[in-house]
Amino acid sequence: MSIVELIGPKVQGHDGEVAVESFCGEGKYVGLYFSAHWCPPCRGFTPVLAEFYKNIKASKKAGMLEIVFISSDRDQESFNDYYAEMPWKALSFSDRQRKELLCGKFGIRGIPSFILLNAKDGSVVVANGRENVVGDPTGENFPWK
Repeated sequence: MSIVELIGPKVQGHDGEVAVESFCGEGKYVGLYFSAHWCPPCRGFTPVLAEFYKNIKASKKAGMLEIVFISSDRDQESFNDYYAEMPWKALSFSDRQRKELLCGKFGIRGIPSFILLNAKDGSVVVANGRENVVGDPTGENFPWK
């Protein structure tokens, strides 16, 4: 299943909608970040993931990764506040059906969860990317194959 089929044709960026196809293709990866504002472990991991993301974007691997936040927040306001702290894209908070489908497809039973997908074909590269991010905060070994 392609990334566009998984998360839809557009995601939310901080400056408006972004076409998912713009960050898909050969040699690229999409991280799905399942998280919520109310979750203390998430609040602890988000800054770590943000630093990792900034390191990747500042490196020669800059075009290889995009992250999409999949929110388990309880309301739009909590989503907005939490997403404001993130430098990446997000699945629209209103798309609860797709959020539930993604949680089911990837077996998300707890948050925070970070899954790395091949952006060419949507296949799972790393199922528990949180450990990889913590263990490789500069992204030196990214994409952790």
